[in-house]
Amino acid sequence: MPVAHAGGPGTDGGARGAYSPGTAPAVPAGGHDEAMAGLEGMEQPRGDGRAIASRWSPTVEDERAVRALEVHGDPTDGEVPLPSLPESAAVARRLVQIVILRRWGLTPKLTEDAVLLVSELVGNAVRHTGARAFGLRMRHRRGWIRVEVRDPSRALPCLMPVQEMDISGRGLFLVDKLADRWGVDLLSHGKTTWFEMRVDR
Repeated sequence: MPVAHAGGPGTDGGARGAYSPGTAPAVPAGGHDEAMAGLEGMEQPRGDGRAIASRWSPTVEDERAVRALEVHGDPTDGEVPLPSLPESAAVARRLVQIVILRRWGLTPKLTEDAVLLVSELVGNAVRHTGARAFGLRMRHRRGWIRVEVRDPSRALPCLMPVQEMDISGRGLFLVDKLADRWGVDLLSHGKTTWFEMRVDR
Protein backbone atom coordinates (compact mmCIF):
# COMPACT_ATOMS: atom_id res chain seq x y z
CA MET A 1 0.00 0.00 0.00
CA PRO A 2 1.61 3.31 -1.02
CA VAL A 3 2.38 5.79 1.70
CA ALA A 4 2.80 9.53 1.10
CA HIS A 5 4.43 11.94 3.51
CA ALA A 6 3.72 15.65 3.58
CA GLY A 7 6.01 17.72 5.76
CA GLY A 8 6.34 21.32 6.81
CA PRO A 9 6.81 23.52 9.84
CA GLY A 10 4.56 22.80 12.82
CA THR A 11 2.92 25.48 14.92
CA ASP A 12 5.30 24.92 17.83
CA GLY A 13 8.51 24.86 15.82
CA GLY A 14 8.48 21.13 15.21
CA ALA A 15 7.93 19.41 11.88
CA ARG A 16 4.49 18.64 10.60
CA GLY A 17 3.91 15.31 8.88
CA ALA A 18 1.09 13.10 7.74
CA TYR A 19 0.78 9.63 6.32
CA SER A 20 -1.86 8.80 3.74
CA PRO A 21 -2.25 6.15 1.04
CA GLY A 22 -2.16 7.47 -2.50
CA THR A 23 -3.05 10.99 -3.61
CA ALA A 24 -6.07 12.78 -2.23
CA PRO A 25 -8.02 15.68 -3.73
CA ALA A 26 -7.47 19.22 -2.51
CA VAL A 27 -9.83 20.85 -0.05
CA PRO A 28 -12.29 23.16 -1.85
CA ALA A 29 -11.87 26.91 -1.44
CA GLY A 30 -13.69 28.20 1.60
CA GLY A 31 -13.73 24.73 3.15
CA HIS A 32 -11.68 23.24 5.92
CA ASP A 33 -8.81 25.41 7.19
CA GLU A 34 -5.21 24.43 7.85
CA ALA A 35 -5.54 24.62 11.62
CA MET A 36 -8.06 21.80 11.52
CA ALA A 37 -6.83 19.85 8.52
CA GLY A 38 -3.18 19.36 9.41
CA LEU A 39 -2.62 17.89 5.95
CA GLU A 40 -2.32 21.34 4.37
CA GLY A 41 -4.74 20.75 1.53
CA MET A 42 -4.55 16.95 1.39
CA GLU A 43 -7.45 14.85 2.56
CA GLN A 44 -8.32 11.18 2.74
CA PRO A 45 -11.51 10.05 1.00
CA ARG A 46 -13.75 8.06 3.30
CA GLY A 47 -13.51 4.36 2.52
CA ASP A 48 -16.57 2.49 1.33
CA GLY A 49 -15.86 -0.55 3.51
CA ARG A 50 -16.87 -0.60 7.15
CA ALA A 51 -14.78 -2.12 9.89
CA ILE A 52 -15.58 -5.61 11.00
CA ALA A 53 -15.40 -5.17 14.74
CA SER A 54 -17.53 -5.57 17.80
CA ARG A 55 -19.91 -2.65 17.61
CA TRP A 56 -20.54 -0.18 20.36
CA SER A 57 -23.91 1.15 21.44
CA PRO A 58 -24.23 4.87 22.34
CA THR A 59 -26.80 4.01 25.00
CA VAL A 60 -24.31 1.89 26.96
CA GLU A 61 -22.14 3.29 29.78
CA ASP A 62 -23.69 6.74 29.64
CA GLU A 63 -23.32 7.22 33.40
CA ARG A 64 -19.70 6.16 33.23
CA ALA A 65 -19.13 8.65 30.41
CA VAL A 66 -20.54 11.46 32.56
CA ARG A 67 -18.28 10.36 35.40
CA ALA A 68 -15.23 10.27 33.09
CA LEU A 69 -15.93 13.86 32.06
CA GLU A 70 -16.20 14.96 35.69
CA VAL A 71 -13.03 13.17 36.80
CA HIS A 72 -10.68 13.73 33.85
CA GLY A 73 -11.90 16.98 32.31
CA ASP A 74 -13.38 18.11 29.02
CA PRO A 75 -11.21 17.41 25.95
CA THR A 76 -12.93 20.28 24.11
CA ASP A 77 -11.62 22.81 26.65
CA GLY A 78 -8.01 21.66 26.32
CA GLU A 79 -5.86 18.56 26.26
CA VAL A 80 -6.88 15.94 28.82
CA PRO A 81 -3.85 14.00 30.16
CA LEU A 82 -4.38 10.28 30.71
CA PRO A 83 -1.97 7.65 32.07
CA SER A 84 -0.45 5.31 29.50
CA LEU A 85 -2.35 2.26 30.71
CA PRO A 86 -4.67 -0.12 28.84
CA GLU A 87 -7.66 0.99 30.92
CA SER A 88 -7.22 4.56 29.64
CA ALA A 89 -8.66 3.43 26.31
CA ALA A 90 -12.03 2.98 28.02
CA VAL A 91 -11.78 6.47 29.54
CA ALA A 92 -10.98 7.97 26.12
CA ARG A 93 -13.91 6.13 24.55
CA ARG A 94 -16.29 7.47 27.19
CA LEU A 95 -15.04 11.03 26.77
CA VAL A 96 -15.47 10.85 23.00
CA GLN A 97 -18.91 9.31 23.43
CA ILE A 98 -20.32 11.98 25.70
CA VAL A 99 -18.83 14.90 23.79
CA ILE A 100 -19.96 13.82 20.33
CA LEU A 101 -23.34 12.36 21.21
CA ARG A 102 -24.52 14.49 24.13
CA ARG A 103 -22.66 17.80 23.93
CA TRP A 104 -22.36 18.20 20.16
CA GLY A 105 -25.62 16.35 19.45
CA LEU A 106 -24.26 14.33 16.52
CA THR A 107 -25.41 10.94 15.29
CA PRO A 108 -24.99 7.59 17.07
CA LYS A 109 -23.30 6.18 13.95
CA LEU A 110 -20.68 8.92 13.90
CA THR A 111 -20.18 8.49 17.64
CA GLU A 112 -19.75 4.75 17.21
CA ASP A 113 -17.06 5.17 14.56
CA ALA A 114 -15.20 7.86 16.50
CA VAL A 115 -15.23 5.73 19.66
CA LEU A 116 -13.70 2.84 17.73
CA LEU A 117 -11.00 5.02 16.17
CA VAL A 118 -9.94 6.79 19.35
CA SER A 119 -9.57 3.39 20.96
CA GLU A 120 -7.15 2.41 18.18
CA LEU A 121 -5.09 5.60 18.51
CA VAL A 122 -4.91 5.27 22.28
CA GLY A 123 -3.94 1.61 21.93
CA ASN A 124 -1.04 2.59 19.68
CA ALA A 125 0.10 5.29 22.12
CA VAL A 126 -0.03 2.90 25.08
CA ARG A 127 1.60 -0.09 23.37
CA HIS A 128 4.26 1.45 21.17
CA THR A 129 5.56 4.72 22.65
CA GLY A 130 6.80 3.75 26.11
CA ALA A 131 5.32 6.98 27.45
CA ARG A 132 3.95 7.49 30.95
CA ALA A 133 1.01 9.54 29.68
CA PHE A 134 -0.71 10.77 26.55
CA GLY A 135 -3.11 13.61 25.81
CA LEU A 136 -6.62 13.60 24.31
CA ARG A 137 -8.16 16.63 22.63
CA MET A 138 -11.33 17.13 20.57
CA ARG A 139 -12.43 19.96 18.29
CA HIS A 140 -15.59 20.76 16.39
CA ARG A 141 -16.03 23.34 13.69
CA ARG A 142 -18.68 23.67 11.04
CA GLY A 143 -18.71 20.52 8.94
CA TRP A 144 -15.92 18.67 10.80
CA ILE A 145 -14.89 17.05 14.03
CA ARG A 146 -11.30 16.29 14.97
CA VAL A 147 -9.89 13.93 17.61
CA GLU A 148 -6.22 14.14 18.59
CA VAL A 149 -3.98 11.86 20.64
CA ARG A 150 -0.61 13.35 21.59
CA ASP A 151 2.32 11.33 22.93
CA PRO A 152 6.00 12.16 23.60
CA SER A 153 7.43 9.76 21.01
CA ARG A 154 8.50 11.09 17.60
CA ALA A 155 8.37 7.60 16.07
CA LEU A 156 5.88 7.76 13.20
CA PRO A 157 3.15 5.14 12.84
CA CYS A 158 2.97 3.23 9.58
CA LEU A 159 -0.10 2.12 7.67
CA MET A 160 0.49 -1.56 6.84
CA PRO A 161 -1.37 -3.86 4.46
CA VAL A 162 -3.90 -5.97 6.37
CA GLN A 163 -5.30 -9.34 5.40
CA GLU A 164 -8.90 -10.29 6.18
CA MET A 165 -7.93 -12.83 8.86
CA ASP A 166 -5.32 -10.65 10.62
CA ILE A 167 -6.09 -10.10 14.30
CA SER A 168 -3.41 -7.47 14.96
CA GLY A 169 -1.98 -4.48 13.15
CA ARG A 170 -5.43 -3.23 12.14
CA GLY A 171 -5.39 0.08 14.04
CA LEU A 172 -4.41 2.50 11.29
CA PHE A 173 -6.21 0.35 8.74
CA LEU A 174 -9.46 1.06 10.60
CA VAL A 175 -8.61 4.74 10.92
CA ASP A 176 -7.94 4.92 7.18
CA LYS A 177 -11.23 3.21 6.37
CA LEU A 178 -13.53 5.13 8.70
CA ALA A 179 -12.03 8.61 8.96
CA ASP A 180 -12.34 11.21 6.22
CA ARG A 181 -8.84 12.46 6.97
CA TRP A 182 -6.09 11.43 9.34
CA GLY A 183 -2.45 12.17 9.89
CA VAL A 184 0.49 12.78 12.20
CA ASP A 185 1.92 16.16 13.22
CA LEU A 186 5.50 16.00 14.52
CA LEU A 187 6.10 18.28 17.49
CA SER A 188 9.30 19.51 19.14
CA HIS A 189 8.77 16.78 21.74
CA GLY A 190 6.58 13.99 20.42
CA LYS A 191 3.72 13.90 17.96
CA THR A 192 -0.01 14.27 17.57
CA THR A 193 -1.91 11.54 15.71
CA TRP A 194 -5.35 12.71 14.64
CA PHE A 195 -8.39 11.88 12.60
CA GLU A 196 -11.22 13.99 11.23
CA MET A 197 -14.77 13.17 10.18
CA ARG A 198 -17.28 15.17 8.20
CA VAL A 199 -20.48 16.17 9.97
CA ASP A 200 -23.63 17.87 8.76
CA ARG A 201 -23.28 20.88 11.05
